[in-house]
Amino acid sequence: MSLYGLPVIYAIKPHETSATALHPLGTLGFDGTGGKYRYVEAGAVALVVGNLLQSKAENTSDQGLAFAAAAIGATSVTTTTTVTVDANEYANGYLVVTITPDLGRVYRIKSHPSASAGTLVVTLYDPIVTAWTTDTRADLVANPYADVIQNPTTATSNPVGVACAAIPIDNFGWIQTGGIAGVLSEGVTAVGQAVIASTGVAGAVIDSASTTRPIIGYAAAGIASGENGAIWLTLD
Repeated sequence: MSLYGLPVIYAIKPHETSATALHPLGTLGFDGTGGKYRYVEAGAVALVVGNLLQSKAENTSDQGLAFAAAAIGATSVTTTTTVTVDANEYANGYLVVTITPDLGRVYRIKSHPSASAGTLVVTLYDPIVTAWTTDTRADLVANPYADVIQNPTTATSNPVGVACAAIPIDNFGWIQTGGIAGVLSEGVTAVGQAVIASTGVAGAVIDSASTTRPIIGYAAAGIASGENGAIWLTLD
């Protein structure tokens, strides 16, 4: 079964990892107890079980890019980067049009070659629906499940899930996004309390009364400081 082009897999084994991708990044998975998961690639540091994770840090140099004019129906668009872009760094990510023409449209990126502070041709899965001019501006946004990392104390992207396996560097596996998970906690958290990403301990969550960051889930039981406590995740 698939949802918006991505598979949905049931009865997954969430603790398994592999050196090669077995599913598309972002694939939605369910275990036998109602837990919900996403398939990811670990970034430059191995993942730690129970740590809150985020997408790789945003690259502001690939935001607000100017593009060449393109006709309705085009599936390749051309821009110029000021930094090095690896081949397919943004594959299966998104091109978000931020300045008209075609304002607000989101296109999924199929592929692109490498570029070193020069011309970059981006191939899209779907054709553009409004003609672009040289006034069009867009952001390149990486797949949120590519190169995921421990959530830092100062967030550099969005939280995406909790590590349920020690996925090695550049390896693949599942992270949990819904259901009961054992999550590192900073401070004491009462049962039923909403939790958010900690700003004091990387990879941890904290009682939401401490700040106004997005809710990660709710404590399913009372949690002592420094424990990996039971959190009902609501990320997905």
